[in-house]
Amino acid sequence: MPVPGERTSETIRRFRDEGGSVIPVELPGKVGAWVVSSYETVDQVLANDGILYSKNPRNFTALHDGTVPPDWPIRQLIEGDHLLTKDGADHRRLRSLINRAFTPARVQSLAPRIQQMTDELLDELADEKADVVDLVWHFSEPLPVAVICELFGVPEGERYLIRACTNTLLSHTTTPEEAIKAGGELTGYLAAFIERKRGEPGDDLTTDLIRAQEDDGDRLSDNEMLWILWLVLIAGHETTVHLIANTIVALCTDPGQLAAARKDDSWAQVVEEALRSRNSVINVLFRYPIQDVNVAGTTIPAGDPIIVSIGGAGTDRARFGDAAGRFDIAREPEAHLGFGRGPHFCLGAPLARLESRIALSSLFARFPELRLAVREDEIVYSTSLITEGPVELPVALGPPT
Repeated sequence: MPVPGERTSETIRRFRDEGGSVIPVELPGKVGAWVVSSYETVDQVLANDGILYSKNPRNFTALHDGTVPPDWPIRQLIEGDHLLTKDGADHRRLRSLINRAFTPARVQSLAPRIQQMTDELLDELADEKADVVDLVWHFSEPLPVAVICELFGVPEGERYLIRACTNTLLSHTTTPEEAIKAGGELTGYLAAFIERKRGEPGDDLTTDLIRAQEDDGDRLSDNEMLWILWLVLIAGHETTVHLIANTIVALCTDPGQLAAARKDDSWAQVVEEALRSRNSVINVLFRYPIQDVNVAGTTIPAGDPIIVSIGGAGTDRARFGDAAGRFDIAREPEAHLGFGRGPHFCLGAPLARLESRIALSSLFARFPELRLAVREDEIVYSTSLITEGPVELPVALGPPT
C-alpha cells in the first residue's frame, strides 16, 4: 500500500469493501501496519486516544527493535517533537499554546485578508491569455500557502521552500535520501527563521510564540518551537490545497450540484460535503495500541502502527447509505470525521473551512463558465499515503464577470 495505478482513496475503499474494515498492510520499506477504514472502526480508535492508543512513537515496537530501517522515509513524519507525537498533559500543553492562533474569533478576523488574497489571485487568472490554465498552480495551491505563511510571518520569497519540502516529505515515492534532504532543509530553515524573528519581531504568530516563550521559558523549548512551526506550516496548507481542488472537481463534474450551490449560496454545506466525501486527508499516521486491542473482531497487538483512514470513514455505506461515495450537498447534515475527533481534532478546522468557503464561492462567482479542460479520469492525483488531490487541474475559465 499504496497500490500502483490506483489512487490512495480508491485503494482504501476497495480494501474496506472487499477485505473488511481492519486489515494488515505493508507500507513502503516493507514495514507492517494496520488500516482501520470504516466509520465505526475509525470512530472507535479516535474515541480512545490516550486511553487505548498512543500517538507517541516510543510505543511503536518495530521502530526500536531493528525492524524499521534507520532511513525509513516515514520517520521524518512521525518522530518530530510536535503535537502529533504527544499524548495527555504534554499534548494539552502544546495545543493550548497553538490554539491561540486558531480560535474561531481570531480565524474569522482573517476573513477580509483571505478575501483580498483570493481576489488578487482571481485578478491574475482573469489576465491569463491561455485558453486552458492550471488551477492548482494559479489558485488552489498559492492561496493556502500564502495564508498560513503570512499568519506566521514567513516572507513571500521563502514560501516556495515550505511547499517543496512538504511535497517531498508526504510523497510515498520519496526515497530515503530525498526525505532526509528535505527534512534537513526544512528544519534548518525553521531554526534560522526563528532566530531571525527573535531579532526582527513582527505582527505574526511566530513572534507571539517567541514572546510567550520568553515570558515563561519553561513552557516552550527551542526544539518545541521549531516543531510547532514544522507542523502548522505543513498541515496548515497541504490539506487545504487539495480540499479546494477536490471540491472544484466535484462541482465541475456535477453541474446540478454547482447550480444548487450558487442558487442557495450554500458554500458552507459544499465544504462540509467535500470534507465527508472528497476529503484531502485520506489517512492519518499513526496510533499505537498500548495493549493488545480488539477492533471489529480483529486483534491488533500492542505496539503495531494503526493507520486511521478518514477518507474510508467518510464514504462508508454502512454509515452514510448506498450513495455514500456521491458528492451531494442536498444530503441531510450528518456528523463526519473529516477533521477527526477527540483530543487530536484538527485545530486548523476553522481556518480550513473559512479559506475553502471563500475560495470556492469567489472562484465560481468570478468565472461562472469555468469547466474542466480534461476528462475526470485524466486528472493526475498526488502520490501520498496521507493526502490526495490533483497535481494539476486544467480548466477553461470562460469570460470573468
